[in-house]
Amino acid sequence: MPATHIRRWKTLALTTSAVLVGLTLPTMTATPASATTTAYDSTYYKNAVGKTGSSLKSSLHTIISSQTKISYSAVWNALMVTDQDPNNSNNVILLYSGVSRAKSLNGGDVGDWNREHTWAKSHGDFGEVTGPGTDLHHLRPADVQVNSIRGNKDFDNGGSTVSGGGGSLTDSDSFEPRDADKGDVARMILYMAVRYDGGDGFADLEPNEKVNNGSNPYIGKLSVLKEWSDEDPPSAFEEKRNQVIYDSYQHNRNPFIDHPEWVDAIWS
Repeated sequence: MPATHIRRWKTLALTTSAVLVGLTLPTMTATPASATTTAYDSTYYKNAVGKTGSSLKSSLHTIISSQTKISYSAVWNALMVTDQDPNNSNNVILLYSGVSRAKSLNGGDVGDWNREHTWAKSHGDFGEVTGPGTDLHHLRPADVQVNSIRGNKDFDNGGSTVSGGGGSLTDSDSFEPRDADKGDVARMILYMAVRYDGGDGFADLEPNEKVNNGSNPYIGKLSVLKEWSDEDPPSAFEEKRNQVIYDSYQHNRNPFIDHPEWVDAIWS
């Protein structure tokens, strides 16, 4: 059974008055997530609870590095389970666009869905190798054409509308997912940065404040990803996905889905 989460999100109240015509309201900023309690705190996360900064990051790396790895070909069938449409068991929900599409339409043609590496596989040059190239915590089904438009671009705000992208935006060097996927993307990227730290023969993946990172093992922009994580807290779909990966496939968890406040605790 999925763990029961007790969440207390901070809210930002804004008082307005109809008589104050022309009043310019202050820009709203994302509020960091409040502390979260999960059923895994006394077991899976027991060596991480209460820590912050590099100590927390190191503890989480040790915890989540214990995982079962799957092949890239096995990812196809895994995504049909992890990303199943809760309203239609024959379909999967696509990242970026939010479209529900038939599981059978997996492939490389227009109208198909394929395997999107949220942490672009060229950023660290890990390709499709078992490990970071097959880690379900950052692999999601996506429309072939939308996936191609995202390519290996870093994440940032702004750009023009992506055709079929559900409200996603892009420009020459960055990609902005639709609002409903922003937190998902941020937490997937930050999971990868904690999980892959230069061991296991793989690159040390880290978020930074740049775009155009190319083949370097970095993805930006960290400040934007932090905002996205705060603005779009974990959904029931994201939490269930995390549980399925833990129970049925890799047997490790994305800690930022369970404890979104740990984003700011590590990257303050």
